[in-house]
Amino acid sequence: MPSTQETREERYVKAIIERMKTDSAMAAALKRADNPATEYQCWEYLADFKIDLEKPWERIPYTTVSAAVARVKPAQDGFYSFGAALASCYDDGTTRGRDNDQARSKLRRLLACDTIEEVCAILRPLLSLIASREKKLAYGRLLNQLVWFENNSQKIRIRWAEEFFSNVEEES
Repeated sequence: MPSTQETREERYVKAIIERMKTDSAMAAALKRADNPATEYQCWEYLADFKIDLEKPWERIPYTTVSAAVARVKPAQDGFYSFGAALASCYDDGTTRGRDNDQARSKLRRLLACDTIEEVCAILRPLLSLIASREKKLAYGRLLNQLVWFENNSQKIRIRWAEEFFSNVEEES
């Protein structure tokens, strides 16, 4: 989905990254956004950005990505596609991550998901793994893929697999 025009989701990620630098209450609320029991605490911030809270296929991707961004506190949105970031977490210097059985297993589990709720539940620990390995994930791009997952799940899953198995390195 390469595009020269910035998507709504990419603008959202950039905006929350900037706003969290000065708004610690927002950062704290967004950190808890991916927990169904505390998700409501971030609704006021999502509503500020015109996110339709009544639509789970929109709200859940935003809460999942918002929580990941709030935990990482990046200076700016990253450049790694999701699949490439996941594969790079398993690079050990001798073999590429795409050849690692554990990495493949995690990807297969994600690709088997049918609903956005299931995708985001599987994605949460993967986002934590990517963050722990200090990979500069393109959160805006991932959010865009998640928002469109319900309408075009096959295309999104194919994209993640291509990114994961690709020999092409992401450019910074």
